[in-house]
Amino acid sequence: MLLRLLLPLCLVALVIGDDDYYQRLDVARDASSRDIRKAFKKLALTLHPDKNQDDPDAHEKFLKINRAYEVLKDEELRKKYDKYGEKGLDDQQQGGRYESWNFYRYDFGIYDDDAEVLTLDRGEFDAAVSSGELFFVNFYSPRCSHCHELAPMWREFAKEMDGVIRVAAVNCGDNRMMCRSKGIGSYPSLYVYRAGMQPVKYSGDRSKDDLVRFVMKYVTSKVTELWAGNFVNAFEQAGSTETGWLLSYCSDIGDCLSQHTRRKLAGMLDGMANVGWVDCSTQKHICSQMNIEESKTVFYPPGESPIKSGENDADHSLVLKSLDAKEIYISVMQALPALEKLTGADMKILQSPWLIFIVFGDKGEAGDYEFKKLNTLLKSKNIKVGTLDCNPFPYICDQLYINSRAVVVFKGKGLHEYEIHHGKTTLYELVSFAKESVNSLVHTLSPETFPEKDKEPWLIDFFAPWCPPCRALLPELRKASRLLTGQLKFGTIDCTIHSKICNLHGIHAYPTTLIFNQSNIHEYNGQHSAEQLMEYVQDLMSPSVVTLTPETYVSLVKQRKRDEVWMVDFYAPWCGPCQALLPEWKRMARMLSGMVQVGSVDCQKHHALCQSEMVHAYPEIRLFPMNPASSDKYFKYNGWHRDANSLKGWAFGYLPQTAEDLTPQKFNSEVLEGMEHWLVDFYTPWCGHCQIFAPEFEIAARLLKGKLRTGKVNCQNDPHVCQSAGIHGYPTVMFYQYQGRSKRSTGGEEINSRNGKDIAENLLRRVGDIPLHENTKKDEL
Repeated sequence: MLLRLLLPLCLVALVIGDDDYYQRLDVARDASSRDIRKAFKKLALTLHPDKNQDDPDAHEKFLKINRAYEVLKDEELRKKYDKYGEKGLDDQQQGGRYESWNFYRYDFGIYDDDAEVLTLDRGEFDAAVSSGELFFVNFYSPRCSHCHELAPMWREFAKEMDGVIRVAAVNCGDNRMMCRSKGIGSYPSLYVYRAGMQPVKYSGDRSKDDLVRFVMKYVTSKVTELWAGNFVNAFEQAGSTETGWLLSYCSDIGDCLSQHTRRKLAGMLDGMANVGWVDCSTQKHICSQMNIEESKTVFYPPGESPIKSGENDADHSLVLKSLDAKEIYISVMQALPALEKLTGADMKILQSPWLIFIVFGDKGEAGDYEFKKLNTLLKSKNIKVGTLDCNPFPYICDQLYINSRAVVVFKGKGLHEYEIHHGKTTLYELVSFAKESVNSLVHTLSPETFPEKDKEPWLIDFFAPWCPPCRALLPELRKASRLLTGQLKFGTIDCTIHSKICNLHGIHAYPTTLIFNQSNIHEYNGQHSAEQLMEYVQDLMSPSVVTLTPETYVSLVKQRKRDEVWMVDFYAPWCGPCQALLPEWKRMARMLSGMVQVGSVDCQKHHALCQSEMVHAYPEIRLFPMNPASSDKYFKYNGWHRDANSLKGWAFGYLPQTAEDLTPQKFNSEVLEGMEHWLVDFYTPWCGHCQIFAPEFEIAARLLKGKLRTGKVNCQNDPHVCQSAGIHGYPTVMFYQYQGRSKRSTGGEEINSRNGKDIAENLLRRVGDIPLHENTKKDEL
């Protein structure tokens, strides 16, 4: 326990020094990705060696800021750096190369200075597109000339559609994995997103008018023409739904809102107000009754009707002089009723989900007219929206440990089941937070609710709100709580408020995630994803890595069976890179389950064993192969990347291959003319994606063994086989189903998954349903 309390203090000392990465870029520790990018660009344009050719140290100076940028822009590396300092990055090579001055001047951060274009990173993308708002997203690459040609038009388009839809951009140079997961294969790629519908790709001309015409097809709000037959009924229905009307009266005199402007306003005010128009040339009675003598735009708030029952009826309508959609939109939103105000008594009996803006005398964010949309966007989830001023009800906020403005979701189970929002206060982030929080099982903990002696296991995240990796982890915790329902409880502790609890548990680096299982405490050091959190918890319940002692090292590794392969990690608990490797090592072990035995040796605890094995640096990874001439024979891993996939790929190089190498003759005689189902990987040796996929295909081959045959075709050696099979990219995986014909078509069925287990599970289900036709001749009797 003493080591556990001392170690984080050492880690903090590593991070906060004279040469701190945040200080190099002159940014705060809570800086966003956009802030970091802008700060680096400013320094790059000043310090770049191209502009400082007389300075012999210019290259080294630039490398320092480039290294800082490459680490801080990456969520995982930033987390390692915040926790372990530079020592936690010893196995990383980022920052060793950089671009020309012209690249940073003209190609870097294309949309960072455009207020109308949202730049979305990995952590923001899902929240944005699932919020319910309509998003049009430009996936681009800084090196793509067509992307730069589009940029001025994309900015104009964003200004034109501001308020109607959300116009966004994703830099696939900085978010390669995310773009790949979304199926982005070329740049620029333009997609429309809205919750509940499949993304739609735009493939037309990239002029502003064409872009507007395309996206307006997905603005589903209608503009209603009112006339004598529906005028009264329209206002009666609006009154029953507490919705207002924005009406454009079009006369021969004066300017009337154009059809395009009315459609834009319908999109902007979707769910907030109805939009309609009256043609005064045909509906003279209506316009005369409303005293309309010239074209006019009028907003009638909820409950207001132009049809007065008596002379004393107050008129709360708002006449709008502007013809600009954005100006009219702002005026209407400001005229709409404010969010519901709650009292202390209301808070004590909360029995339904609420999103509440906590304020102290002022309006705070709740005064922003955009947030009036929250009621509409959260209506489908039955989440109400309101405000609470803590000045008259200080005892409520004291119970919640809230002493400044905050946005809080109460889950409908009383005052003490809640979560505080720690992300950006934007409309789409608040919508996403509210929906996730209500459905999650994460509890905000306090000294009164902290589970000191709970018999049930808890996963508790100790965090600080100013810490970006902490904020990125919170939505993943919510997802993980749903994936692990019933297995353990989830809670969060804000260490800026509850420092005593954090100090008691030796927390000095954020985020720190601990799993409490009665007297046992385990620290999670893996990637910030719900899936990996789930894998880690499951690994605690059923460990995938064997903890080796001197005795078991000899009996299991040195005296292993001839057909066994062992991988062993020699580590020291105090070593930053060792701690960073630990979650990847466990993940790799699960990937290789059934194929490779995986173990670890604690060299601090078993120092003599590591000395006798000549282990002098940590971590050291060794593979002990099958059928060795000597049991002492091993191969040492010298790769830079110590992630699970890299280690798995290296291990597969020492395993016997299950998939068969197919020559042209074998492909024709056995795949096309044989009597078995085949799964074939078409690849080339120079293709990086092929090398990454190779271990996954081998996993599929092993899982499918005995059910169908698997093979590989080298398209560099046998291009005509691949051409005849219709292969245009690598790797391509094809399934050839035997159906009793004398010869199959060269073009099989393409398999799009790149996960070995998923491929195998899918085909195993299918093979069980496919009758295997016998290749026997029938004799006539």
